[in-house]
Amino acid sequence: MADNKTVRFGLLGCIRFASKFVRTVTQSSNSVIVAISDPSLETAKTFAAANDLSPENVAVYGSYEELLNDANVDAVYLTMPVTQRGKWAVMTAEMKKHVLIEKPPALDATELDKIVEACERNGVQFMDGTIWLHHQRTVKIKETLFDSGLLGDVRHMYTTMTTPVPEQVLERLTKEAMGLAGAIGELGWYPIGAALWAMSYQMPISVRAMPSSVSTNSVGTILSCSASLQFGSTTTAIVHCSFLSQLSTDLAISGSKGSVQMNDYVIPYKEDTAWFEYTSGAKFVDMHTGWNVMPERVTFDCGGTEESQEAMMLREFTRLVEGIKRGDLEADHRWPEISRKTQLVVDALKKSVDIGCEVVHL
Repeated sequence: MADNKTVRFGLLGCIRFASKFVRTVTQSSNSVIVAISDPSLETAKTFAAANDLSPENVAVYGSYEELLNDANVDAVYLTMPVTQRGKWAVMTAEMKKHVLIEKPPALDATELDKIVEACERNGVQFMDGTIWLHHQRTVKIKETLFDSGLLGDVRHMYTTMTTPVPEQVLERLTKEAMGLAGAIGELGWYPIGAALWAMSYQMPISVRAMPSSVSTNSVGTILSCSASLQFGSTTTAIVHCSFLSQLSTDLAISGSKGSVQMNDYVIPYKEDTAWFEYTSGAKFVDMHTGWNVMPERVTFDCGGTEESQEAMMLREFTRLVEGIKRGDLEADHRWPEISRKTQLVVDALKKSVDIGCEVVHL
């Protein structure tokens, strides 16, 4: 049995992707899986067997309601389709269970506000599963380049999240499963979030989808989209998301004094190693035959799965949950605020697509 210091997790949804979370929890020192659920009991049983979750230690339910009524569950990880997340996230909070939810957490900002309000009213922590924000590389870039002033003022960003989907699957990507935003919500969450992160979560003043970049399938689900974001009078971003291109997770940031780039910002090439490259004070040498500096590479040894970005996210979430349980911490409002700002820009980009790729002001 888990002791009082252990955060006891339940899973709403037994999709294959949730196995990664189970692995992270299993390897942690302060959390444990105590229950899983799926609308199909058979699916839940298969998931339990595939992930070595013993029936003696883990309750297996054939409905979400049963898990939410389980008094042994402190926190819930929600992985069901985005069209269902809002309802179940609110119900999770109403049962006074902490909410760790896959992204995008809601269909739009209005639905997200209902989730966050329920969490605040019931004194539980909300966090979405944007794992790259928790990687030590992300933290180091913020400290080394942004906070120190080495990068200067951010002038431009280019960021992507693309992943190929087989052609026969594209037609099965319906609005009922993915929501109206399609790829903008499912994939665009990352580059939009990256641009906001680079701007210390200053909101853009306008968003515009690029007309030639928008692709849909036969049922109108957005499969690909690029957009420009305007931050004040001097800073811009280009974001791109697509189910039609090969895998890319690029993030390049140009500042007034330097630049930084990564090609694997969402998920590092290797789980145990990560790096970024930056230049500062770069210029062409005489006759423009080369540069005066070479990019500097900063590499991190992530120490295996115990220091992975999933583990770091879990560590932060459980730290907050344990503190709230003890009564010496309140829920950290920074995480729902980050989610809400990202969702607002996702909504604005979707609106731009809907009105013929016109500018949407925020």
